[in-house]
Amino acid sequence: MTQVTAMFVMFILYGVLPVAGLYLGYRGIKKMAAPKMLEYKSMPQLGYIPEKSLPVEVRTALDQINEKGEKLRVIYGDTNNDGKIDDKDTVNETYIMIQNLMDRHVPLAVTDYRRLHDLDVGDGARADTTKIKHSNVTGKEALLDVLRTINTQFDDLLNASYHQDGQKLLATNRYLQKRFNNPAATADMQKLDSNVSSVSSANTDIEIKAIENPTGATGKNVSAENIKL
Repeated sequence: MTQVTAMFVMFILYGVLPVAGLYLGYRGIKKMAAPKMLEYKSMPQLGYIPEKSLPVEVRTALDQINEKGEKLRVIYGDTNNDGKIDDKDTVNETYIMIQNLMDRHVPLAVTDYRRLHDLDVGDGARADTTKIKHSNVTGKEALLDVLRTINTQFDDLLNASYHQDGQKLLATNRYLQKRFNNPAATADMQKLDSNVSSVSSANTDIEIKAIENPTGATGKNVSAENIKL
């Protein structure tokens, strides 16, 4: 090993590796110490929210709205059922309302609450305990009321969609039963088949008797040429 090579190895071992280790350790500690951030994919306007800045009840309500809103967005937005929402779909008032709730009203309500929360120099207890002037609710309760109203509206829309699609299934089943399993038509066909079989059987018996007993009612002999099969 030459002197240059030895110096290069020493530089790597005692220079680059320790510095890289310190940097990675600093990044790891910083990441572990950073507050946990909340993200709602169906409501990107909310951005990243520190978990500690929202009470448990608020986080639960936002999780429900996030999940229900995404389902409703597909139900009322993907009108041509191609698996995506684009310019080919027909925009209706219900879809616009869902979009406004998720893109505007929910983020605005959460932002207002967080502003109240941050007014307290302590742990934000003021927004959870102090009644808003000329009302009987705190900032936390006011936010929860907004989220409950939206949650209830989303539940109503999901229920309406369920019953509407269910009626479609019932109508399809009624059509198929009428088309392929009509009891009256089936009974008529069976009766017709039975009559045809009876007539055919009777004609066969007459022909067999005529062949077996070619003698007429008067007892006269019948020539073989007169017997028709």
